[in-house]
Amino acid sequence: MTGPALFVRYAFAPNRLGYCGPADADALLEYGALGRADNGFRALAQQFEGAWPQLRRIAAASGTADPLDREVVEAYWIGNRLLDRAGDSEGGGLPHHSFLVFCCYPWAALLGEERSTTQALNVLDQCRIRWGRVLADTGEQVVVESQPLVWDGTQLALGIPRQETAIRGFDGVHLIERLHQGDWVALHWEWVCDILTPAQLVALRHYSAYHLRLVNQRLGGRAGMSGPRIQ
Repeated sequence: MTGPALFVRYAFAPNRLGYCGPADADALLEYGALGRADNGFRALAQQFEGAWPQLRRIAAASGTADPLDREVVEAYWIGNRLLDRAGDSEGGGLPHHSFLVFCCYPWAALLGEERSTTQALNVLDQCRIRWGRVLADTGEQVVVESQPLVWDGTQLALGIPRQETAIRGFDGVHLIERLHQGDWVALHWEWVCDILTPAQLVALRHYSAYHLRLVNQRLGGRAGMSGPRIQ
């Protein structure tokens, strides 16, 4: 799979909802289906104001000229060895999507405000790249089991697994093949992004837990929270 195709798999869901990126979600989806990158696609990708600077940072640190190189894109959304080369940012985080979600966006700071706690927790949970195990693929929809974020008033953690339904395709376009029971997949909002390899699952869990510890330290929660366990 090309870097642009991988980028679209992870970026499409919030773009379709109007949360980030360009206004033309249909064009982004078309590029993802074709798996190609031209100047038009790069112009679209650069409008993701959170992701694009991080991709450039990872590429520069790894000696790669292209921010849409496949390994660079994987490092940002999932995590891999390139993140360690990029080093910590000024805020102590790595250029991984979970750092933006937990430590840069305003939602974590709103958890302590009673009127906004529920909404803030939902956005944090859906905006992060989650992982889940497939229970059933019904065609357009997929039933998965995943661990939601929970908030006890002092810290964020991963709760007990629960079932949820996610989308595998949109307007008849499917970016991933049919799934099988037991597959591990990445989830972004209500969208199935990709099938995770065992190494990718470990990396996503690791970097997500890293930034959960970081945000809990900032929120005054207990330091040293352990990472989630695979169910």
